[in-house]
Amino acid sequence: MKNWIVADKEHLGGTPRVRDTRISVALLLESLAAGMTISEIVQAYPSLTEEAVRGVLAELAREKEKAA
Repeated sequence: MKNWIVADKEHLGGTPRVRDTRISVALLLESLAAGMTISEIVQAYPSLTEEAVRGVLAELAREKEKAA
């Protein structure tokens, strides 16, 4: 299983981001909350793929379940 969410000090000051991009997880979630579809997000940010967006969401869901 791939880890889609990464963080390191060299990119975005350590803010969690989508692996292999400079797109923060927060931006991704804010875009979804604003009503954008996954397809629209991928069109707006060409470095993203639908697989990456869905992978981030699945990873966040798994982490949420672990915390519960």
